[in-house]
Formats: sequence, C-alpha cells, structure tokens
Amino acid sequence: MPEAKPFRFPKPSSKIAAQAKDVWTIVNETAADAQKTLPFPVLNLGQGFFSYNPPDFAIKAAQNALNEVSCNQYSHTKGRPTLRQALADAYEPSFGRKINWETEIVVTSGANEGMFSAFTAFLDEGDEVIVFEPFFDQYISNIELPGGKVVYVPLIPPPDNDVRTVSSSEWKVDFDYLRSKISPKTKMIVVNSPHNPVGKVFSREELETIGQIAVENNIIVLSDEVYDRLYYTTFTRIATLSPELSRLTLTVGSAGKTFSCTGWRVGWLIGDAELIKYVSAAHTRICFAVNSPLQEGTAVALRESAKKENTFFDDHVQAYKNKMKLFNRIWDELGLPYTDPEGGYFVLVNFSKVRIPENYSFPADVTVGRAKDFRMAYWLIKELGLVTIPPSEFYLPDHAHLADKYLRFAVCKTDDYLEQAVERLRLLKPYIDN
Repeated sequence: MPEAKPFRFPKPSSKIAAQAKDVWTIVNETAADAQKTLPFPVLNLGQGFFSYNPPDFAIKAAQNALNEVSCNQYSHTKGRPTLRQALADAYEPSFGRKINWETEIVVTSGANEGMFSAFTAFLDEGDEVIVFEPFFDQYISNIELPGGKVVYVPLIPPPDNDVRTVSSSEWKVDFDYLRSKISPKTKMIVVNSPHNPVGKVFSREELETIGQIAVENNIIVLSDEVYDRLYYTTFTRIATLSPELSRLTLTVGSAGKTFSCTGWRVGWLIGDAELIKYVSAAHTRICFAVNSPLQEGTAVALRESAKKENTFFDDHVQAYKNKMKLFNRIWDELGLPYTDPEGGYFVLVNFSKVRIPENYSFPADVTVGRAKDFRMAYWLIKELGLVTIPPSEFYLPDHAHLADKYLRFAVCKTDDYLEQAVERLRLLKPYIDN
C-alpha cells in the first residue's frame, strides 16, 4: 500500500487566516495569567461590558416574555412588530418625522451584526468605505469580509495633549484630507458619535460638512449611534440635517448600550425604506432572525422608559457624570493628562509620563508589530492587575503613533469597582516622571 500522506486540515479563507491575534484575546489571556500570581483580583476596565444589571423593568420584561408562546419561536426576520413600533416611537421625537416601522427599521443580532449586514448589502469587491481613526475594530473585518476596502481618515488630537487634559471635542477632522480620500469607488462613510474610544460627540457643523460631502458624492452614511443615550453635551443625529441626507443615512442603535445589557445582542438600523430593504435582505441571509424574548424585553423596556414617571435615562446620564468624576480624579492626582469625553463611557489617558522598569520582559504578542501602548497595557495587567485597552489597535500601523501613549479605560462599572481601580492606580506613583 502507498504510504499515507500526513493529514492537513483544509486551508481557511485568506480573509480570516491573515488576521493577527486580536487585542481582546491578548488582554484576556494576560489577565488570566496574571491572576495566578497577583495577591488581589484583576480589575477589568478594558472591555465595555457592564459590572451591573440592566434596570429592573427591563429584566422583568425579558422574564415575562419567556412565558409567551410567540416569544419562544422565530420572530419576523425584520424584527418583532412590537419592537419596531416601540423603536419608531422612541426615535420620532429626535428625528422630527414619522418613521414607518414596517419599512424603515430592521432589528439585528446586536449593532455589530447590523453594521455587517449594511456593508454586505451595499459593498461589492473593491468598493471603498471611509472610516475615522481611531475606530471600533469590528468595522474593519465587517467591511473587508464582503470585499470592501477601508480608507482611513485620522481624528487629530490637539498637539499639547501630552501636557494638559483636553476635551474630546478638540480631536478634529481634517476635512481637506477627508475630501482627498473620496474617489469614484467610495460607497460609504462610517460616523461614530458619541465616539468610541475618544468620547467625541461630533458637532452639528462637523456633521453638516460630512453630510455635504456624502450628498455631493451620493455616499451612504453609516451613523453608529449606539451611545446615543449617553452624552454630556448637545447631540445631533446626522440623519436629521436635511431630507437629502436622511435618504442616505443608516442610523445604528443598540439595546445593549441603551439598557446596559450587552449580552442580549439586540440592535437595529433605521433608514430610508430603499436602504433598509437591502440591509434586511443581507441580515436574513446572515442570521435570519434575532432572539424573540429579548426583542420583546427591549420593546417593553423602551415603552416603560418613555413614561413620564420613569427617569431612567436622566438618572443614567447623571450616574455616568458621577462615575467620570469619581474615576478621573486619579489622573489629576497623578498628573496624567486625559481626554475628557463628551459622551459614552470610555476615557483615553495619556501615559507618556509613566516609565516601565528597564529590561522588563514582554512576550512577542505585545512587541512584534505592536505599538508601545501594548507593552504599557501588558505591564499594567501583570503588575497592577488592571485591564485596559491599547488604542493603537484602533489605528492603521502607519498612524499608530497618534495613540501609542494612550490607554483606554471603560467606566461602565459599579462605583465600588471604580473606587478599587482608583486605589490600585495609586500604585503607579513611583513610576511617574514629575
């Protein structure tokens, strides 16, 4: 008999195989390893998941839905009518128009799947998508898997951000540079406001300029507004700026960010019926339908939160203002500048004054092809038991220098958890240049 050939698994797609180990895997593996030797628990301020439950009225709504026969079966591929109706009612005041819940809304398996559905619906091989850096990292694979090409436009931080705390509004778009990146192949622009990780809420003037460019070039605007219930300044929806822009905009929302329930995986897109029908077609082929009981739970939670006597959203914003104040006081104490966010729950902190001991040993995962913020994040996990995210992950390698002195912290934790983190961060004092 001929000698058997060694077994080899079939090769994966080049679109998947070519991807390096992602930042989430690196920090979580490092945290698990660090916990084996640290005398205190590792605190995770890296990923944007909550350390507390959604409001009681949302939990009860989800629990009650499990007792409904229809909520334990497939829902309509575009989403349960009760949820789409509740979304139309919730968004109409800020949109300033009636929203047709049957044709202008599609419910998706989280905002991320909704955006993937939008890119799948409109991108052919080689079509280009403008993305502002830093970016939510899922945008990139979501664009590239359907064959799209990402074109990057950096948000520019103020030049003196090393020496003073700055507002997220001071991170600016170079609009001449943006215009130079528009080509006949440009199909979409992604706008994220409030922005992750900078916390920038794009001003009306900035959105008008982006909108003008989109309308002039017939470009779809994918407006990622998942933090639209958590802003500390004036918030404008780009879809509301003109009828022409309304036709070209897909607005993205998230139950996970709205009600602190990221594990529910319920998101949605709102837009002109002509756009939504193609997003819905792609969504149908990606996952067909979203889980029914948590759609119903979201629908009821939206209705409850809209009642006059329900102060959840106002309380939510005030709670986060307090969390920001509680947590950011440590940076003032340590003399480390940071970007004060106008929205969302992330804080970028400038660590350029922090000195890691010489000859500290790092694994290849955080050195080879990585900016120096990866080493700072690794050291902080291993020595202080604090998980953060190195934001150069959200940049092209050529632009990583714009973020390699920062770390991103998520404050979507209980106040007690944040107090523990503040106490832990005081251990940085011996390593800071004054």
